[in-house]
Amino acid sequence: MVQAVAYDNLIPGYGTRNTLNLRLWASRPTRQLDMALFNAGDYQGALEARQRSENITSVLYPNDESYSGKELRLKQQYFLVAATLRDILERFRRTGRPIAEMNEHVCIQLNDTHPALGIPELVRLLVDQEHLSWDKAWDVTTGIYAYTNHTVLPEALEEWDVDMFEVMLPRHMELIYQINHRFLQEVSEFFAGDSRRLEEMSIIKEPPLPPALGDKKIRMAHLAIVGCHRVNGVAEIHTEILRTATFRSFYYLWPAKFCNVTNGVTPRRWLQLANPLLAALISDILMGDAWRGDFALVTELRQHARDPAAQARWRAVKQANKERLADLVARECGVRLDAHMLFDAQVGRMLARARARARALSLSLGRVEVARGQKRHGL
Repeated sequence: MVQAVAYDNLIPGYGTRNTLNLRLWASRPTRQLDMALFNAGDYQGALEARQRSENITSVLYPNDESYSGKELRLKQQYFLVAATLRDILERFRRTGRPIAEMNEHVCIQLNDTHPALGIPELVRLLVDQEHLSWDKAWDVTTGIYAYTNHTVLPEALEEWDVDMFEVMLPRHMELIYQINHRFLQEVSEFFAGDSRRLEEMSIIKEPPLPPALGDKKIRMAHLAIVGCHRVNGVAEIHTEILRTATFRSFYYLWPAKFCNVTNGVTPRRWLQLANPLLAALISDILMGDAWRGDFALVTELRQHARDPAAQARWRAVKQANKERLADLVARECGVRLDAHMLFDAQVGRMLARARARARALSLSLGRVEVARGQKRHGL
């Protein structure tokens, strides 16, 4: 038994009366100590349940190269969606409205497939605990969920071993099989006689023959598409790739389900946090901070584009930022960059299992490129 403890983080708006709440979860044991084991002299065993409970949220996205790592990551995904859905259901009950109308008042956006396990979890809650019929529970679930895809490469889409699911989440596995069965019936009617589509679109990925070559997998992206009423990429070109390549067959089946939403941090917030020197300069040139609440006002900078004084100050800010970066690289990597050279920086999120390799590789390549640059410039 694991307890989900909520931690609320208030996120105020800039110059507004709005304050949003970001609710995070921590896993805690229901019992701090197993006194029976402790009194029997098994002091380590007495603390083991507590440690297992707290491990679930001690590190977000734990390394999943080993079986135990995969198991912990699956526990974490289920823990987070289960806690969130219980919280949402409890809040909705307080409105006094019927659970069957929940999809008219609640929307959940899946940020890629890591929370896609919430689809069978919500079906489980509605069918097993709220006693809705399957059809009604499915209508409510698909009316609530929408899916933002972040991965266009098919080989990079999240998959889970069926064997692991059957051991850890047997009821959810039953529900996924049921969801897939009903979905494939719709596919077989739409693509009549095309068995290849059934294999391609199935939520369950069968292993190649002979079976010893692999295990059955759950395609979490397919589960997300089937269980959501909207699917979008993070930019127009991304969404178009989903329609024409990655999920082409799904788009043929449900063209209205695919739409584009350009995601991202608002440029106002990004600029002020990532480049405070430039933000201060913009406020000085525009003689006020009004642009911090209305980013369209930065277009007034065009009036100063040919002003030599403004250009010089702009270049000074860029140079100061390059020098700050050069100092950081020197401290962290032991490489001294020439702050007067052109910087071409490309940044992306790296998974935990790749961090050490990527760091070692980037350092060695960085030293090679610096050496080449110095040689080119006669330094």
